[in-house]
Amino acid sequence: MGYAIQLSGVRKSFGAREALKGINLSVGEGDIFGYLGQNGAGKTTTIRILLDLIRPTAGSISVMGERADRDSIRRRIGFVLDADGLYNAMTAEENLAFYARLYGVEDPARRIAARLADVGLADRAGDRVGGFSKGMRQRLALARALVHDPDVLILDEPMSGIDPTGQIELRNILLDVGRRGGKTIFFSSHDLDEVQRICNRIALIDRGEIRLQGPLSDLVREAGDGEVVIDVAAGSGGPGAVSAGLDGAASSALAERLAAFPELGFASAEGRSLRFKPRAGTEVSDIVGRLVALGVKVEGARRKEASLEELYASTVKAEGGRA
Repeated sequence: MGYAIQLSGVRKSFGAREALKGINLSVGEGDIFGYLGQNGAGKTTTIRILLDLIRPTAGSISVMGERADRDSIRRRIGFVLDADGLYNAMTAEENLAFYARLYGVEDPARRIAARLADVGLADRAGDRVGGFSKGMRQRLALARALVHDPDVLILDEPMSGIDPTGQIELRNILLDVGRRGGKTIFFSSHDLDEVQRICNRIALIDRGEIRLQGPLSDLVREAGDGEVVIDVAAGSGGPGAVSAGLDGAASSALAERLAAFPELGFASAEGRSLRFKPRAGTEVSDIVGRLVALGVKVEGARRKEASLEELYASTVKAEGGRA
């Protein structure tokens, strides 16, 4: 997999204030990448540099392997910023036609019809945009950003100000664009729930510095304190096991037997769930194997993961920021 976006040592100063402090960022082709941070952390500055709307003080930026300030690259990027770029007096179709001309889109009528269908606005093609809701405007702005079939889609707070129904609609559109359309999507957000629902990779910026980045699944798993949860069947644990799970005498008896294997780190039994905090080097399969040998009927096993909110709060707090 190649990189769709790369920033290396990027700095940006506005007078005496340093908004970006030498950030390094890599976004793979096909990623749905969430860029997290508080207001003023540097998210929008990063996006404006990616779009060549402002120039960095230092560092290098590439998009699809080329310098971001080249005209050829600008045509491979679609974007939606805080202003949606739509004209209220024009219809939805007319708005897309205007941008299709700017990008030199071939067969614009077919492309416009397809993009309106993609965002669920085919039946509103002839309606003036001035009467659209915030959610409809965001969907049309997304269609505008896609009208020239870009490789990379860059969005600044795409869910801001949209009601829950609109958020669900826009989320499904982004997932479809990313997965079926094969686009790379990079979007800034402070909506952690939405990011956790749709992103495969993230980065967190705080006061102009990248605090963490990587695959979301790996990051939340690593932040989960290594705890392992084993779900067991009713009647597990050998003699004395109760039908509801591993309560009372059954859990006490099992705890005594597991004490002989301190590397497993047995912590507690709650109903039909056993919790372990294993030592380094002990795998989930080791725990499951030992339990089966002790007569416990295992139904499921998983490592506890932190929520993105917990990961965000712990990272910012650890770096001395505001949690």
